[in-house]
Amino acid sequence: MDKTMTSISEVTRYGQRIWLDNLTRTHLEEGKLAELIARGVSGITSNPAIFHKAITESPYYQSALEKLRSSEADPERRYESLVIEDIQRACDLLRPAHEASQGDDGYVSLEVAPRHAHDAASTVAEAKRLTGLVKRENLLIKVPGTPAGLEAFELLTSEGLRVNVTLLFSLRQTVRIFEAYIRGARRWLESGGNPVRMKAVASLFLSRVDTLVDNKLETINTPESLALRGKAAVAMAKLAYQRYREFFHGVAFETLRKADVRPQYLLWASSGTKNPDYSDLLYVEPLIGPETINTLPDKTLAALLDHGKIDPSLDFGVPEAEAHMVALEAQGVDLDKVGETLQADGLRLFAESYDKLIEAMK
Repeated sequence: MDKTMTSISEVTRYGQRIWLDNLTRTHLEEGKLAELIARGVSGITSNPAIFHKAITESPYYQSALEKLRSSEADPERRYESLVIEDIQRACDLLRPAHEASQGDDGYVSLEVAPRHAHDAASTVAEAKRLTGLVKRENLLIKVPGTPAGLEAFELLTSEGLRVNVTLLFSLRQTVRIFEAYIRGARRWLESGGNPVRMKAVASLFLSRVDTLVDNKLETINTPESLALRGKAAVAMAKLAYQRYREFFHGVAFETLRKADVRPQYLLWASSGTKNPDYSDLLYVEPLIGPETINTLPDKTLAALLDHGKIDPSLDFGVPEAEAHMVALEAQGVDLDKVGETLQADGLRLFAESYDKLIEAMK
């Protein structure tokens, strides 16, 4: 059997879905996305940085953009016209996966503009507007896990919209999102909503955590601190999964589970390794387990298909993960503060990418 088919099917056999963290018209026009979906990729994520790279580097946008420059005065609406077409085409390619999973898989994510990140009302309004423009059942609207984003997420969930909560960098942030989902799902059911409509994921970013934590450990520069490098993100993810199981396979979710509401899966984001000294599958191989998603950039997906070792690893090493967190705390590394810093940085970087993207539309 084809090794590519074997690799993705083995991951899927252990209950994890593999999504692609990239959407570009090049992949659509040249058939690469269709090929990856045929091989088992079952979802796609996008963000302003991905679209900026796609639109400025791919030749397939240029004629459409030229037409839009003469017919649409607003650069932001030009951008939306381009990317919504991509989102719709990707949704259509993934529709068989969505239908086969009865709405549990086969999603494409589109992000609300970063300027709304601290305004719950405008986030809700934009999420609804974009959902109305795309007109696809297998769309996830991306909302940041800021305090305002959390409020917006709960409200959107309570109205039956499907959401990918992004830019989560700590256990504390993730747990708050789980709680908001449960509250929103209860309100949706109480209003008479169909439980089968419910779908949300919580995107926990990994490689950026190690980058910042490693920097702090190298600043301390003791044998004890240096020995802790490169392990914080995987430890955090393993503990986040334990919290997921406590929430969604415990008392808090029991009534909703019996009503056929889906749990909010954890999605491993920022899973491409940034430090060349670390394994190129550092955020893949140790984090394979049921009811999770890993969204991979092209390079990491290629590495998985080339030499990935597939085992149900997510429940392994939990005591070691807990001990690692204690050791980081002993070194003065506060992962809650790390998470807040990274979330603010992530918003800033996405805003910069979005501004550059809109500038390119002029």
